[in-house]
Amino acid sequence: MKKMYFAALIALCCTLSASAQTLFTYGGTPVDAKEFLKAYNKNNSQPVTDKAKSIREYLDLYIKSRLKISQAYERKYDTLPQLKLEVANLRTQIAENYMTDPEVMIRLSKEAFQRSLKDMHAAHIFIAFKNGMGIVDTLAAQKKKDDIAARLQKGEDFATVAKQFSDDPSAKNNGGDLGYITVFTLPYEFENAIYNTPVGKYSMAIRSKAGYHFFKNLGERKAAGKIKAQQLLLAIPPGADDATKKQIERRADSLYKRIVAGDNFNHLANMFSNDYITAANSGIMPDISVGQYEPAFETALWSLAKDGALSKPFLTSHGWHIVKRISLKPAVTDPNNKDNMQELQSRIMTDGRWKISRDFIYTRVKEKAGFKKYPYDVAAMWAMSDSVLDLKPMTPLGRSIIATTPIFSIGESVYNATNWVNYANTYRYKQDGTGAKPHDQVMEEWIQYSLLTYYKEHLEDFNSEFRSQMDEFKDGNLFFEIMQQEVWNKAQNDSVALKALYEKNKKNYTWKQSADAVLFFCTDMNTAKALYDKVKANPDAWRANAELFPEKVVVDSSRYEWSQIPNLNKANPQPGMITTPLLNPSDNTASFAYIARVYAQPTQRSFAEAKGLVINDYQAELEKNWDEALQKRYPVVIDQKVLAEISK
Repeated sequence: MKKMYFAALIALCCTLSASAQTLFTYGGTPVDAKEFLKAYNKNNSQPVTDKAKSIREYLDLYIKSRLKISQAYERKYDTLPQLKLEVANLRTQIAENYMTDPEVMIRLSKEAFQRSLKDMHAAHIFIAFKNGMGIVDTLAAQKKKDDIAARLQKGEDFATVAKQFSDDPSAKNNGGDLGYITVFTLPYEFENAIYNTPVGKYSMAIRSKAGYHFFKNLGERKAAGKIKAQQLLLAIPPGADDATKKQIERRADSLYKRIVAGDNFNHLANMFSNDYITAANSGIMPDISVGQYEPAFETALWSLAKDGALSKPFLTSHGWHIVKRISLKPAVTDPNNKDNMQELQSRIMTDGRWKISRDFIYTRVKEKAGFKKYPYDVAAMWAMSDSVLDLKPMTPLGRSIIATTPIFSIGESVYNATNWVNYANTYRYKQDGTGAKPHDQVMEEWIQYSLLTYYKEHLEDFNSEFRSQMDEFKDGNLFFEIMQQEVWNKAQNDSVALKALYEKNKKNYTWKQSADAVLFFCTDMNTAKALYDKVKANPDAWRANAELFPEKVVVDSSRYEWSQIPNLNKANPQPGMITTPLLNPSDNTASFAYIARVYAQPTQRSFAEAKGLVINDYQAELEKNWDEALQKRYPVVIDQKVLAEISK
């Protein structure tokens, strides 16, 4: 509960570096103005009318938090096993995000943005390495590739060549037409080929693990954006006969007519759609970009000209579809849109292009940590490797290499023949199953792997942003732990002090105008409306009706002040009243209330009713007293001149 509340506050608790401009000291420890401003700007992104006041208020929180964390370190909370485990787990989770070169990421982000502005109509010819019998025959594939290249160079029609020679089965019918694609639709090397090929031209052959690929740019258009849609799918079972297929087609036509006549699409998708993932959500699909689905589906989807438009039933390889357009989200054209750039960067990190941004690591580790190759007899190393890896008798030459023979070092870490054999034993075979790689290739891959691993294990030394984030998280955990010990646990468990505080301030703990009510919290408005109709028809059965929507409805029955009742607005509640569902636009959940009893006049809260409020007040009192004690333990001195400068 409180970890989330204090997450933003704890961003101020980064490792503080010495600077000529010290803002304040606590217990003799200097805190730099630059680090304070970094935390302030991070947690105060909204415009303020009085910056000086805002900075002074934040400085008060900053200092109090810094003192609490200092005491946590003094008590050695950072050595607690659970806190160390949480820090280690976070490190594992986020380290991968810092394994890329920021400059390369910027270039890739700009490239992805520019490509997101237009859709490319592409065609494809595929030459597989595996022949019709499933046997890898790279020589035959290369010959076929050269023959196709010669035909295209002579000016033969790309679609005709695709129909005759492409190993993509669909090319026989569509001439290799892929439809429209956009950024991230295809692997990066294919995307490059298409976006770098002029309209009407074809690319040179691109080699992949599966074979060779030619692409043709059939045309370009302004990016269509993304569509939000609902679908109802009637799948055709594998091996279905003509009678079954005809029956499914008639059912699709019948459902379409019901929708046109006014039947509820959501309900029909729930009941009949064979796309079980979207059916559970009334047929609503995730946002759809071009190139995600087969051309027949996309042609029907993108032909829907306006929101609410409904397609007639159409057939794809999956079955019969009925699609309804909900909304169109235009492509983002503003290069300064932070949310869009963050989304692009997130996709880059899961895309093949991210490998490019790792090449800098090898140089950085060698320069900063140091890299040294040791002299050894290469022929002897390979002889030893053949013997150990293939379980062959050791040759005299191979015996000159022993387990501790050093091969290279990174920093203070020395990598020897034993480390080499362990790596080669796992990674020496080609992924396509065609045998072992050459020893020198595996050796180079091992060196790069070791450099990457070293960089990742020493990220704090190479990346200040990563170090700052780890320190921030560590300090946040310490803050939470010491607050738990000094404030939250004490306030929860000291029943005598709570009762005394209640009696002392009893007049502060009163009910304003209130009501006994049942609040229904629903995952979406459709569920809320369905439950609302049932409760309105039979209020006494509200519990049984709520149980008809497992995992979609949470019910809370208690006494609430009128301001806490959803959608009451300015109306005076009456026993038996049921408020209409209220949509929460932040997450599309909805809520409404059934009012059982009304208290029109303010009344005194009992201790049990006021306990939550009393606990909050006691926590504030405990923390206030603790802050005063910490100020005495770690005297704070603020440089008012520096504070005035940063407050301008």
